[in-house]
Amino acid sequence: MNFAQLRAFAAVATHGGFSAAARAIGVTQPALTHQVRALEAHYGVTLFLRQGRRVVVTPLAEDLLRLARRLNSVADDADALLAAAGGLQTGALRIAADGPYHVVPVIVRLRATHPGLALTVTVGNSAIAEQRLLDVASDVAILAQSSDDERLYARRIAKHPIVAFVARRHPWAKARRVRPEELHQAPMVMREPGSATRQAFDAWTKRRGVQPKAVLEIESREAVREAVAAGLGFGVVSLPELGADERVTAVEIHEAALFTEEHAVCLADRRKDRAIKAFFEAAIG
Repeated sequence: MNFAQLRAFAAVATHGGFSAAARAIGVTQPALTHQVRALEAHYGVTLFLRQGRRVVVTPLAEDLLRLARRLNSVADDADALLAAAGGLQTGALRIAADGPYHVVPVIVRLRATHPGLALTVTVGNSAIAEQRLLDVASDVAILAQSSDDERLYARRIAKHPIVAFVARRHPWAKARRVRPEELHQAPMVMREPGSATRQAFDAWTKRRGVQPKAVLEIESREAVREAVAAGLGFGVVSLPELGADERVTAVEIHEAALFTEEHAVCLADRRKDRAIKAFFEAAIG
């Protein structure tokens, strides 16, 4: 049995004839007749008794019609569900992000255009967020670096300077600028190796021959901020992520030209999904 055969049978049983049934479901009468005969032949049963132009349903056909109507109802529900999801009236989108600062504006724009989408956000460093995409644990991500992995599709959505920051009582706080050589052996609170900001900073210090003295390594920028505010050392951060904490202040690294980029990312073979396309539109702004 296939659904087309069952649909043809239900139409004939409901409309009382092959011609009326064919018109009702928009197929030719020979095609509809073929579907019904194929169903009867497959099971070796008689569903209709032909009396001239009329057909009469057998008792077996009456029982089958009740089941067919239930299946048609389920099919209609499935069609409505998929149509709503395709129009983004419903559905869900799982977002991975390397921090809340860049993803929240995207969510605001996405909610304004598609309020029916249910959104969940998982926050971790760039390496963790990228792995969630590859594991299909998240549908999209906002990352501070673009991967070379061919399985991923990425679009750059922003670029931000990386700055040092220190506690308000730190000697660098008044100058608001520090020379690269002053960073050498200066106590530093560092992010974990998977952090895109740390990777960019480490590459720059290696090129400049500068080696800060790592006194603490912490896995979140919020924890780094707390340690810096407590006076344990300086930290580095993408400028928009510094926030409005009055205990710390940004310090420009002279002639550093250090930046992070934000990218919207998804699996390449999923980039045409309606919800993912809507997310990219909101991310690009």
